[in-house]
Amino acid sequence: MRTGIRKHTRRAVGAVFACALAAGLAACSNTETGGVAEQAGSQQGYVSGSGVVTQIPKSERTDPIDLEFTVLDGQKTSLADIRKDGTITVINLWYAACPPCRKEAPELEEVAEKYKGKAQLIGANVRDQEAAAQAFVENFNVSYPVMLDSNGEMVGLLSDVLPPRATPSTVVLDSEGRPAARVVGAVEASTLSGLIDDAMKED
Repeated sequence: MRTGIRKHTRRAVGAVFACALAAGLAACSNTETGGVAEQAGSQQGYVSGSGVVTQIPKSERTDPIDLEFTVLDGQKTSLADIRKDGTITVINLWYAACPPCRKEAPELEEVAEKYKGKAQLIGANVRDQEAAAQAFVENFNVSYPVMLDSNGEMVGLLSDVLPPRATPSTVVLDSEGRPAARVVGAVEASTLSGLIDDAMKED
C-alpha cells in the first residue's frame, strides 16, 4: 500500500497551484518561525480570512494518495478503504486553538450531514493532544471521523497541494483518491458543497 505521492508526479500539481500559492501564504499569520510542532497549543500560525479555492483539472492530478490511520474512537481505516466504492473524500486540517477552525466547524458538519453516504469527511488534527482534540469534537458536535496527525503523515501527503503551515485547509480527493481541489483558509458549506458536487459529476 502506498503511503505517499510518487515524487515524479509532484511537479505538475505544483504548477497548478502556483497561481494561488501567493494568496494562500499572504493570509498566513505569524508562521515565519517554527514548524507545526513548535506552534502546538498556540493561537499563532493559522490562515485568516476567506478560503482561497483552487481546482485541479483531471489531466493534471497526481497519483492517488493513501494513508492508514486510527481515528479518535479507536477504529482503524485508510483513505483507500474509504474510496473503495468511489466515495469522494474530504480532508480537513485543523487544531483546537485555531479561530478559523472553530468558525468553519459548523460548516463542515453541515456538509458531512448533507453528503452522508456520498462523500466522507476526515478531520486531521495537526497539533493537539488527544484530550484537546476530543474536547473540540464534543463541543462542536463533530460527527465525522477525526485522526491525530501528530507525526505529520497526512500533512506530508498533502505537502505538494497545500502551502506550509496552512491551517485550516481542506482538500477534496476525487473518486480515485487524487487531489481535485483545495481550500486554504476557512471554508463555507456552500463552497465545499460545490467542490464535492463537481468531483461527483466526473464519474
